[in-house]
Amino acid sequence: MIQKKNENGSVRVNSNVYVDIAGSAASNCFGVKGMAARSLQDGLFHLLRKESMAKGVEVEFHGDDTITIDLHIMVEHGVNLTAVGSSIISEVRYVVTKCTGTEVRAVNVYIDSMMAD
Repeated sequence: MIQKKNENGSVRVNSNVYVDIAGSAASNCFGVKGMAARSLQDGLFHLLRKESMAKGVEVEFHGDDTITIDLHIMVEHGVNLTAVGSSIISEVRYVVTKCTGTEVRAVNVYIDSMMAD
């Protein structure tokens, strides 16, 4: 949790806010099918529904009021992985900073699976 203070008071931003914003921003990028999570039963990666998106996003808070975001995603088959990854990093960093005012130290994208249409 990060706390922002000014002369009028303070606001605490919970990790769920960052998870929702980052997951939504990543899911809206070209080539992304959705967030992914590994099943403990079969060890395979499964596409998460919008309601379960938080399982594919992890947020780490740092002492200098910055955050690191890890995203586990599934992409469309045949897309340029480097381009998709770069696009996600830029978009997530921009949207999270714009919406929360929090500096994003790093966005780590893990492409767990590719899906055909």
